[in-house]
Amino acid sequence: MKVEFAPLSVPRQRRLQTASVVQWIFSFLCLAQCCTVAFIALFFTRFWLVSALYAAWWLIDRETPSKGGRRIHILRNCVVWRYMRDYFPITLVKTAELDPRQNYLVGFHPHGVLAAGAFLNFCTEASGFSTLFPGITPHLMMLSLWFRIPFFRDYVMSGGLVPSDKESASYVLQKPEGGNLLAIIVGGAQEALDARPGSYTLLLKNRKGFVRLAIQNGTPLVPAFSFGENDVFDQVRNPKGSWLRWIQHRLQHIMGISLPLFHARGIFQYSFGLIPYRRPICTVVGKPIPVQKKHKPSEEEVDQVHQKYLNELSQLFEKHKAKYNVPEDSHLEFI
Repeated sequence: MKVEFAPLSVPRQRRLQTASVVQWIFSFLCLAQCCTVAFIALFFTRFWLVSALYAAWWLIDRETPSKGGRRIHILRNCVVWRYMRDYFPITLVKTAELDPRQNYLVGFHPHGVLAAGAFLNFCTEASGFSTLFPGITPHLMMLSLWFRIPFFRDYVMSGGLVPSDKESASYVLQKPEGGNLLAIIVGGAQEALDARPGSYTLLLKNRKGFVRLAIQNGTPLVPAFSFGENDVFDQVRNPKGSWLRWIQHRLQHIMGISLPLFHARGIFQYSFGLIPYRRPICTVVGKPIPVQKKHKPSEEEVDQVHQKYLNELSQLFEKHKAKYNVPEDSHLEFI
């Protein structure tokens, strides 16, 4: 006998979607600090053995993040990510086939405030990555410092996140049988300081390390633009040369992460809060750019491939911008 369940009411769906987004924001803004506090605090309780055993495990397992991580498919397929997808909503669009016999390096743009599109599309199955790109295993690079936090490191690895260093990137891209995809948010933390609605400025003009990495590994480059990524949060005005921007840059140099002062809506009201606006995010993945492998590419060779990448990214943006309500007179600006 087939049992049918009544669909959730719209208000209940909305509450679950909002709760999933709150959980996601909490996990990246507060969970790391909570994990650190819990790890230290347990040493001063009768449960000290938990932290002691974890410390031993941490020592044994210290190389795992740089060796492709340890993804947990149950967590990648968790229903909470589907609610998060529907909150905005977030979609993933394929414009070209990716051969699973090759590895790929995807440049993701823009960073946005919290990189919601990058996380959900590459670290979960909510947008159907494995269905769109069968045989491809996605990895997303994240600041290395997050992998030094006890317990939290295991959480981020479960989705396919790897540290943003050359060793971790090379391990993913050198898989002999292919089938790996490494996504890099090229603009990084610094680009987040310019993330605001209607902004199409990318910190990319002098970012060439990912191009050099692709050439050294003979890995095709794939541009990806996430329409709406900058629209889900407002940010306190921080023009270059302002005292706020100076403080943010100083903190970034010291801590390694940027601290954009963002705001949007609240949980129970829509005037102010840290919950993102319900605005669609659509990540469009472009076609691969073939790269000739060379162990020590010259500056001219890197510049040539870099310029080709900029051209392909611009074409991808121009081709699809009308579908996502981007004004006709808006174009990508590289700084």
